[in-house]
Amino acid sequence: MPARHCSALLFALCLLTAAIPAKAQDIALPREPQIGPRPFYLIDKMKDGPLKRELSQCTGPFRKTDFSIGHRGAALEFPEHTKESYVAAARMGAGIIECDVTFTKDRELVCRHSQCDLHTTTNILTVPELAAKCSQPFTPADPATGKKASAKCCTSDITLAEFRRLTAKMDGFNPDAKTPEEYQNGTPRWRTDLYANSGTLMTHDESIALIKALGAKFTPELKAPEVPMPFDGDYTQEKYASQMIAAYKKAGIAPSDVFAQSFNLADVLHWVKTEPEFGKQAVYLEERYEKQGLDPSKPETWKPSMAELKAQGVAILGPPIPMMLTLNDSKEIVPSEYAKAAKAAGLDLIGWSLERDGPLHKGGGFYHSRSRLRSTAMATR
Repeated sequence: MPARHCSALLFALCLLTAAIPAKAQDIALPREPQIGPRPFYLIDKMKDGPLKRELSQCTGPFRKTDFSIGHRGAALEFPEHTKESYVAAARMGAGIIECDVTFTKDRELVCRHSQCDLHTTTNILTVPELAAKCSQPFTPADPATGKKASAKCCTSDITLAEFRRLTAKMDGFNPDAKTPEEYQNGTPRWRTDLYANSGTLMTHDESIALIKALGAKFTPELKAPEVPMPFDGDYTQEKYASQMIAAYKKAGIAPSDVFAQSFNLADVLHWVKTEPEFGKQAVYLEERYEKQGLDPSKPETWKPSMAELKAQGVAILGPPIPMMLTLNDSKEIVPSEYAKAAKAAGLDLIGWSLERDGPLHKGGGFYHSRSRLRSTAMATR
């Protein structure tokens, strides 16, 4: 064989060998995070000014960081809480990846953002024998009455074995659907179905193994049950909370690599009491602004107070990003009273969430709802 052909063959074999993981369960990760064109696109669309010029200089090389948390994985482009979404998050530099934890009919833990979102995040409505088990069956839209299409399918409606039969899709639905197929074909235009043809659902245990293999840390969120607790007789909230932590202990994961989350303060205090090594960096997710009238500028509305939370053993608060920000008299973004008080009490803050809302030129949505911050804060995204 001519030398040049031999060299070409060796080169091709080298490339092939490099592309094949050493073990079947290994996943190829880039040497440096690959963030794709979107950040540059967003900067290109900014108004000219000092901030745009500064951000335009951020051209890499990029690095993995715990400051970047894969919320539902990489859910803007990949079906949330799937193998593909978690892997994409790691490839883009997420140092911590989230599995939202809920349970099936047979009390097995799985990764879903909500216990009752299978009708918008999976193909369950087009699997007749499983659709028949949904809490609320598919009801078509009725243009004559203006009634919208609806359904409600929960992980607690089906067993783990049945859950494994499903395929994930991008979160969304068509409210004007006449058939289950039309209902499930409702991905918002600001997301993409480019990578959504075969999303692989994950159990909680599988997510632990995968995220560990990706070299990332963990931030599981114990989702609020949408069924009465205790479930099925004796499955209490405390058993549910303990089961989630037990999975990390069984897998040999260091507590320092796990940031357990819950919107339920009782869950966090349960971990502080029963699993102190995990509890000392558990995250109390903030929703008192929605349920208790908390105003980030008015300390008298914070019940419990920052000092009281700290005294109970809470170490980290997780508020929506706008709660941590305000504008000063010069229209500069500065920490809110809420953020300053948390720091003064010795609490850490982990804010949520970026890249979940709709187009920014239309206001974004929930995460960008603070109107007096919108024009300035969005420029920092």
